[in-house]
Amino acid sequence: MKKKNLWTIIILFILLISMTGCTKTLTNSKNQAVKNPSTGQTLTKNILCKPTNKNTIKIYKDNKVDVEKLPKCSEFKITSGKYEGLWTTIFVKPLAFVLLKLGRFVKNYGISVIIISLIIRLIAYPLTKKAAMQSEIMKKAQPEITRIQKKYSNKTDKDSMMKQQQEMMAVYQKYHISPMSGCLFAFIQLPIFIAFFEALQRTPVIFEDKFLGLQLGTTPSVGISSPTFYAYLILIVIIAATTFFSFKMNSANNMDDPTMKMMPMMMTSMIVVTGLFMPTGLGIYWVTSNLFTIGQNKIVKRSKELNGKA
Repeated sequence: MKKKNLWTIIILFILLISMTGCTKTLTNSKNQAVKNPSTGQTLTKNILCKPTNKNTIKIYKDNKVDVEKLPKCSEFKITSGKYEGLWTTIFVKPLAFVLLKLGRFVKNYGISVIIISLIIRLIAYPLTKKAAMQSEIMKKAQPEITRIQKKYSNKTDKDSMMKQQQEMMAVYQKYHISPMSGCLFAFIQLPIFIAFFEALQRTPVIFEDKFLGLQLGTTPSVGISSPTFYAYLILIVIIAATTFFSFKMNSANNMDDPTMKMMPMMMTSMIVVTGLFMPTGLGIYWVTSNLFTIGQNKIVKRSKELNGKA
């Protein structure tokens, strides 16, 4: 993927976000975030449909949100509510609509999140497969790249830096490596990840639901103080394990570079800290996506091994 095209995608994404609103936290008369006392979840003000739980409805009414004007979640449509900008119209409402429809069909919104996550990854499979193949090729080219890096490690003059870049590009051309190819899905996944967050936070019937003892709208940092704390701890452990192996499988295996060796652990630590404060439903999406990536990478690696023996 050309660098110019990547920057075009980034600029378009920034413009899309800037043209829209986002999730707004429900606050009380003292401008403090309102939490559901039974789940510890911080509630969202601009919900898309009416809550089903009587206590939740009372909390919204007590904080001057007229939930009676909202459509029932079972009757929610992509066109429901007022226009809130391109972001909500293109990403959030359609995703919430699909999650609601599928959730009612399978009788659980946690399962709905898993199925939608898999469908998204299957649609993006051609892109992610290419990125996985590039990762495997990069591992093969890594010894030559390391040799070039060592060759110019103590040379900082302009001429040496130019020669290093030329030799690196020659290696990329030799192995048909596109340095920017792995970035495309990352920028495709980013708006999907944010849209999942908003769809979960803004749809009461989803964040009120449970899956394997997990309240979908509650963050693990809050959930670990509940009677089912073990379920949230298990989720965090699974997030950590799948994230680590996903990054590990995609790493270039440069054992001579301490930074590269530490990268999977560093990235995993960042994701785990983030995971503690994101809705459990989003954590389920992340785990499902990681498991898909691990499975895909194993298939690609196995395929290359079989082709190499042929």
